[in-house]
Amino acid sequence: MKQVDYIVVGIGIAGISFCEYLKANNKSFMVFDDVSQKSSTVAGGLYNPVVLKRFTSVWKSKEQLGLALPLYANIEKELNVKLDYKIPVYRKFASLEEQNDWFSASDKPLLSEFLSTRIIKNNSPYIEAPYGFGEVLETGRIDVKTMIEAYKSDLIKKEALKERPFDYDALSFKNDKVSYRSIDATNVVFSEGCGVKQNPFFKDLPLNPAKGELVVIHAPDLKIEFVLKAGVFLIPLGDDKYIVGATYEWKDLSNSISLNAKEELLNKLKKLIHCPFEVIDQLAGIRPTVKDRRPLVGQHKVHKNLFVLNGLGTRGVMIGPYVAKQLYNFIENNEALESAIDIARFSS
Repeated sequence: MKQVDYIVVGIGIAGISFCEYLKANNKSFMVFDDVSQKSSTVAGGLYNPVVLKRFTSVWKSKEQLGLALPLYANIEKELNVKLDYKIPVYRKFASLEEQNDWFSASDKPLLSEFLSTRIIKNNSPYIEAPYGFGEVLETGRIDVKTMIEAYKSDLIKKEALKERPFDYDALSFKNDKVSYRSIDATNVVFSEGCGVKQNPFFKDLPLNPAKGELVVIHAPDLKIEFVLKAGVFLIPLGDDKYIVGATYEWKDLSNSISLNAKEELLNKLKKLIHCPFEVIDQLAGIRPTVKDRRPLVGQHKVHKNLFVLNGLGTRGVMIGPYVAKQLYNFIENNEALESAIDIARFSS
């Protein structure tokens, strides 16, 4: 039997974040992933500490960024890949009233360091923005697809990844250990996104799958070097390519792209930019969202060495490392989970 400290099921943003804390603390682990969940691989990867629809602070935004950016920098160094692209986020103002709301928000303690008080004038002939833009500071994009691919390749080299479905029925419990086929582990962490709905140990958690789709366009005339938010996000990728996203769909929960989503995104895009473009790709994935917009982190009531790390929602690149550290400290250092993320908050 192979002996490890942890089995980790799922290697999206949550799983990678948790594995980074395991590596930092010299814990051994084996990862299982069957690529059935695609929410991380199709994520726009934007980290932005401000809710731009309402000009409010993202929950624990400063703490999240303080953990996330060093973690991604460490992965970049270890795997020799470029992941973190620093890029400003501009919020298009629709009126003078929105400008005033922006300035009012910038005086608030949680927002003052993230909202610039300078109105950015629009210099693009292809964007209609007579009221200009507000700039969000401390923003950027994590190339999540590259990160996952590089991370998995590294795990394969280290013989620490098994690319196959996880068989829950093969788990057995004895003497404070978990056995899974030829592996004995002290703990199992499930970070499988919407796959948790098929997990018999955590299937009753109130996770709400939400399909998200985005398109990638080629717009050689646009030439902008900032993320633009106005109805949709427009995120530069380089080489005149841009991500346009994203949609929300609660009924069709397949990973298949849809014409309706494409039309929705392009209709919003055409109101935002006025230059020729070509759609070169379309992607879909199912986000693991929670009704109170907080992750699902915690311990199984009966099997005390089974844990869940899930429900990162739309801001996974920011919140993933934050909640992964909390779970690690809960398991290894007996530190209490924040009540806002603890799955115990849903206990009757």
